[in-house]
Amino acid sequence: MTVTIFHNPACGTSRNTLALLEAAGTAPMVVEYLKTPPSGAGLLDLVRRAGLELRDVLRRKGTPYEELGLGNPALGEAELLAAIAAHPILINRPIVVTPKGVALCRPSDVLLDLLEGIPALTLLKEEGAPFLKDIAIDGSDPGLAAALSAAGLPVDDLTLPGRSFFAFHTLEGALAGYGGFELTGKDMLLRSVVVPQAARGQKIGRNIVPLLLYRAFRAGARQGWLLTQSAVPFFTALGFKPKDRAEAPAAILATRQAAALCPASATLMSRKLGF
Repeated sequence: MTVTIFHNPACGTSRNTLALLEAAGTAPMVVEYLKTPPSGAGLLDLVRRAGLELRDVLRRKGTPYEELGLGNPALGEAELLAAIAAHPILINRPIVVTPKGVALCRPSDVLLDLLEGIPALTLLKEEGAPFLKDIAIDGSDPGLAAALSAAGLPVDDLTLPGRSFFAFHTLEGALAGYGGFELTGKDMLLRSVVVPQAARGQKIGRNIVPLLLYRAFRAGARQGWLLTQSAVPFFTALGFKPKDRAEAPAAILATRQAAALCPASATLMSRKLGF
């Protein structure tokens, strides 16, 4: 199996992805793209095969993105490619190519979409958290309802349409948690995130959320919203910021979670989705 990773050894997400590739038994071709960047045409090919737009793979943090004014929506692919050619650090990482496809593996767990026949592995990320495999489940899944009930979270609307739920497992097959979202156009409501008591203390929650945001992004969402009673610091660390309810789209406020199930005292939070 031919596998290529466009890698930055200074990036923890890229190092985690490479470690998982190697643990899964592949012998990837490692391209340190800061030293040997892909051509403009090559990068566009990767981006399109990943089902993304060129802007989706532009990295902002630690790059001249703002200085170069790359947030200007009037800039086309030619201008963006010229900036990337001059500053390869603008390419987000890692991009992985396998026979199953191409993906920007942020979070690194996304790599599991591109691999087949992975044996049960005892492997942790550098920060000590397990890699997670998400599996789509129905809202009627009894494990989901039981886990939410045990955590005191709402279950009354799980089987209504428009909701996507996932069960998360470690590479060894152990249940690590559940989570879901409701999609309303380009806005999504993050919900039903729960880690069973036996799996807590392993930094699993902070790895479930990025995977859910990734799935929502791939489904078309570009702005995330949530309501929380007690986890403001947790979600703040994941990039969410408190918002006044007047700032939320009507479709988000009309969800059962916002309109009826979550108390009026719950904090509304939001963040832009992306890589």
